[in-house]
Amino acid sequence: MEINRPLNISNFFIAGINYKKTDAGTRGQFAVNNEQYEDIFHIAPSFGLDSFFIVSTCNRTEIYGFADQPEQLINLLCTQTLGTAEDFKNLAYIKNGEKAVEHLFNVGAGLDSQILGDYEIIGQIKQSVKFARERGFINCFLDRLVNCVLQTSKTIKNDTALSGGTVSVSFAAVQYIKSHFEDVRDKKILLIGTGKIGRNTCKNLVDYLGTTNITLVNRSEEKAVHLAAELNLKYDAIDNLEACIAGADIILTATNAVEPTVISAYFKDKGEKLIIDLSVPNNVESSVKGMPGITLVNVDELAKLKDETLQKREAEAPKAMAIIAEQMAEFMDWHQMRKNAPALKAIKNKLNQISADQQFAIKTSGVCPLVKIEVKIQRVINSIAAKMRSHNRQGCHYIEAINEFMNAG
Repeated sequence: MEINRPLNISNFFIAGINYKKTDAGTRGQFAVNNEQYEDIFHIAPSFGLDSFFIVSTCNRTEIYGFADQPEQLINLLCTQTLGTAEDFKNLAYIKNGEKAVEHLFNVGAGLDSQILGDYEIIGQIKQSVKFARERGFINCFLDRLVNCVLQTSKTIKNDTALSGGTVSVSFAAVQYIKSHFEDVRDKKILLIGTGKIGRNTCKNLVDYLGTTNITLVNRSEEKAVHLAAELNLKYDAIDNLEACIAGADIILTATNAVEPTVISAYFKDKGEKLIIDLSVPNNVESSVKGMPGITLVNVDELAKLKDETLQKREAEAPKAMAIIAEQMAEFMDWHQMRKNAPALKAIKNKLNQISADQQFAIKTSGVCPLVKIEVKIQRVINSIAAKMRSHNRQGCHYIEAINEFMNAG
């Protein structure tokens, strides 16, 4: 199905939910894993969509793309989620045009993260867009926009302290553990899930807790084996999960499983345990909370941790916003020029036609050789392009260009 929709910024939408209005359990109803993402691309043309990408993390699920109405994007997304499109619409924020562009810049910079300045989000955006690009769903507008967002995020990281210190959801888990145990070196730690979040969490455990008493479990055992070898840790098979849980003092989960893999039956009469669930949807059965000797926290509770690092980041937010404003202006300038390209091409063709006219050539004989005419045409085009950026009157500019050309020396 070929979709002929002009790349007008008014057709660019973002629809999403995040931590500001929804808890981890609700967000889990709208989380999208890679398999679901793949299925969404297969059916997208039947929804009249050909240019979009989805960002699904523990803090948000957002769909960015071109559509006639935002409902097209929402309805497509929710074909693969546990939650319904109606519930999503009731919870969602919807933005379009420049507001949607600005939102992506803010998300990419970490200004919209649950933990201010959390730099992990930019990697998640890159992966989401790469997935969409490989399947042919990133048009030139989205490609340029995302590249600008990535570059802006890099500039903010290098030129401000918005991501200074070490604060992210995975590091917040380490802080929580340190606040509950004076010495963790004799504690057995189990990490379930070795994807991006799990890998970052694992490295933080090793670096900041000074322990290698960690066992890794992953549904795809190869990933666990590789990470264990890299960090000199142990690993075990998913089939031995219950035994691993029984022997652990601290359990962290960072999977993208649709249903909980850590269930209450694993904890009966197993002693005291701290469980940190970094997964969305939650990977630990809700009935585990409240069991004797069990402490269970999730990403929302971790995000409430405040420290000096976060206060310093808040002071850097205005600098980041100024960088975004500058980069956004450049992007919008590019978009306006691209929008005006057909009119500028038509003007240039008309001026070339006029310059080739025999009567005009005679009139300007000895005054305007061919090379001078070409230079003059380009000067007129540059002048008109500048005016188009500030005044959206393409028809008037067309006449103005011809008059300017005819009267120029």
